[in-house]
Amino acid sequence: MNRRIATLLVALLPVVVLGVLGSAVTVPFAALGPGPTFDTLGEVDGKPVVDVQGTEVDRPSGHLNMTTVAVRDELTVFDALGLWLSGRQGLVPRDEIYPPDRSREEVENANQADFAQSEDSAELAALDHLGLPTVLTVAQIGDDSPAAGVLEEGDRVTAIDGAPVSTVADVQKAVGAVNPGTTISVDVTRDGATTTENVTVAARPDDAERGYLGITPEETPDVPFTVEFNLADVGGPSAGLMFSLAVVDKLSPGDLSGGAFVAGTGTIDADGAVGPIGGIPYKLVAAREAGATIFLVPADNCAEAAPRTPEGLRLVKVTSLDDAIGSLDALADGGDAPSCS
Repeated sequence: MNRRIATLLVALLPVVVLGVLGSAVTVPFAALGPGPTFDTLGEVDGKPVVDVQGTEVDRPSGHLNMTTVAVRDELTVFDALGLWLSGRQGLVPRDEIYPPDRSREEVENANQADFAQSEDSAELAALDHLGLPTVLTVAQIGDDSPAAGVLEEGDRVTAIDGAPVSTVADVQKAVGAVNPGTTISVDVTRDGATTTENVTVAARPDDAERGYLGITPEETPDVPFTVEFNLADVGGPSAGLMFSLAVVDKLSPGDLSGGAFVAGTGTIDADGAVGPIGGIPYKLVAAREAGATIFLVPADNCAEAAPRTPEGLRLVKVTSLDDAIGSLDALADGGDAPSCS
């Protein structure tokens, strides 16, 4: 009997060791999967996701859902195996999510900063689409920049060498086209008064043939109302497109969605250009499970999205905010829109 027990214990020992290691030892991978979706036309925790105050707001129907990717970290061997076998999750090296040279807190702070920037860009892109005004101001001036001591932080920039400027891109284009060493005029409004300052541009640190002013220009809304985004615990810039669509929808008559359940993703800049994002296969699954029938896909994500499209979900390829709105209008009228296939 003792010999039989000893044999059984010896046989079970590897199983016990494997069980302990599999449930306790972590692997250098993180799991990605479908995350929650949020209707940018709806509410979260009793507050509008996109809250416009100080002006009349339209009450659109339908959905404009932003999508997210769920990230799971500190996986055990068994966790990783189970998630991979589920078919709903993908495993990626943990270093892709949390680089070894940055702490987890630093990564999360950077994601929150990207999210805040996407909110600002979404509002500016929406206002531009609606033809509403913004102002261009000097946010920062480098200590050793050509503009130091000439321009001031808070100056409202209206023209360069007599040509009107209203966006960051306008300033970059105007200054970059000037040869280093050239003196340019910069029209600004300061303390309510308009003045013209002359600045001799230097060479860009990364391109000796292009002019450099040494300021950080910033676009800000110039409207009698405010736009607030009430979505916490979400990071990254990929909600920009859907936030911008919600602002446009609330500030214009009619329904962009045409009453349909639309979801989507994509970064956006202040000029309305839509950029690619990560985790598109998981966002497609999340959108379809939430009830979406139309999904707005950044053009650069189409190749990855097309072969992974859930049944019943129509992909619409977009490159800009205007493009997305045009496609939604066409679909609402029974027309067609560019697809990823």
